[in-house]
Amino acid sequence: MKYIIFFILLVFTTILSAQSKLLIYMDLQQTDHLKAYGITFNALRNGAKADWLLNYRGGSFMLDFTDALANTCRIKGVAFDELSASQAVDIYRLVQSEDQNMEVMHLEKAPKIAVYVPPGFKPWDDAVTLALEYAEVPYEKIWVDQILKGELQKYDWLHLHHEDFTGQYGKFYASFSGAQWYIDQQMLYENEAKKLGYRKVSEMEKDVVKTIKNYVSQGGFLFAMCSATDSYDIALAADNVDICDKMYDGDAPDPDAQKKLDFTKTLAFENFTLEMNPYVYEYSNIDVQLQEIGSAQNDYFTLFEFSAKYDPVPTMLTQDHVNVVHGFMGQTTMFHKNLIKKSVIILAERQGTDQVKYIHGNYGRGTFTFYGGHDPEDYQHMVGSPPTDLSLYKNSPGYRLILNNILFPAAQKKKQKT
Repeated sequence: MKYIIFFILLVFTTILSAQSKLLIYMDLQQTDHLKAYGITFNALRNGAKADWLLNYRGGSFMLDFTDALANTCRIKGVAFDELSASQAVDIYRLVQSEDQNMEVMHLEKAPKIAVYVPPGFKPWDDAVTLALEYAEVPYEKIWVDQILKGELQKYDWLHLHHEDFTGQYGKFYASFSGAQWYIDQQMLYENEAKKLGYRKVSEMEKDVVKTIKNYVSQGGFLFAMCSATDSYDIALAADNVDICDKMYDGDAPDPDAQKKLDFTKTLAFENFTLEMNPYVYEYSNIDVQLQEIGSAQNDYFTLFEFSAKYDPVPTMLTQDHVNVVHGFMGQTTMFHKNLIKKSVIILAERQGTDQVKYIHGNYGRGTFTFYGGHDPEDYQHMVGSPPTDLSLYKNSPGYRLILNNILFPAAQKKKQKT
C-alpha cells in the first residue's frame, strides 16, 4: 500500500511541476521589454508553446516553466515570475472573464522572417533589423532577384524599410547626387535591373511590388516602415505610367501621370497627389511634413484601444506598457488620414490632428502593417547617423510596436479558451 501511495504522490507532484508556469510580464516592471520578445520567439522556435495575455500587465507572455527558460531570462536580463498551477489558473480566469478587456492568444509556431535589403546592407540601416539583432530573433536577407524568382514563399513575414519602390532612389538627387554612396546605390540598382532584363529600375520595382502584393494575397504578413510604406503604394498605383524624371531613368515622366494613377491597385492609400518635382525630397502628399508636426517636444502619438476578445489582431499589434508614445521622423513620418482607405484600421494617431502613425489592413488571405518613421529612438535620423544602441533603450515603447509584428503571425487563426 505504501508503494501505491508513494507512486500516486510522485505522479501528482510531477503533474503539478509540469503545470507550473513562467510569466514574462510586460508592464512598467519589466527590465528588458525587447529581449522578452526574443526569448518568447526563440522558445517557439524550439518547440515550446506560449500564450500572449493581451492587455494583462502590458501584454505578458505565459510559458511552461523550465529551469533552462528561467536561466535564459536571467542571463538576458528579462524579469519573470514563476507561478504555481493555481496561480496560473487564476490569471487565465481573470484574462478570459467577460468583464475584462483581455484575452489569451495561443502562439504556436515562430514565423520565418525575411528582410528586404540590397547587398552591402548593415544591420543598423533600419530599426527593425536593429530590433531583431538586439532581441536575437533570426532573419534572412532577401532582395530583388530572390523575390522575382518566387523565393518569398519560403517566408511567413516580410519587412520593408528604407526603400524607394518608385525607382527614384529616395529622391535624394538634389542633396546627395554627388555623394559616393548615392552613385554606388544607383549603379547597384541599375546593374540589377540590367541583369534581370529590365530597361529601367522603375520597371523592375513595379514587378517587385506586384510580386509582394501577390505574396500578401496568399497569406503573407507584410510589415513596412519609413519610405517603404508610401513608395510601395505609389509604385502599385503607377503600374502603367512613368512617374520618374530623366535623372532617375533617362527620360521625362508622363505629363499626365497623376491622372493615370490607379488607386484600386493600392493596399492602404488612395487619392494622393504625386510630387513630380525631381528636386523635392518627397514622393506625394501622403507624408506629413515637418512644419505640420511642429515641436519635437510635443510630438506624441496615441495608441487606440481595441476589444481584445473581438479584435485580437489590432490588440496584439498595439500591446505596450504605455498608450502614448513619443514620435519620430523618417523619410515618411506619418500619413494624412484623408488619404487612407476606409478599409484600413488606424492603430495610432496624433490626437487632435489628421496625422496617423500606424495602420493595419487585410489583403486576400494576408495582412499589411505600415508604421511611419525611421527609428523610434532617433527622432530625426539623418543620412550617416550612427546606429542606435538598443541596450540604452531596452524598454522602448516605440520599438515594442515593431516587435509585436513578429509575434502576431504566430497566433492561432482561431482563439481558444485555456
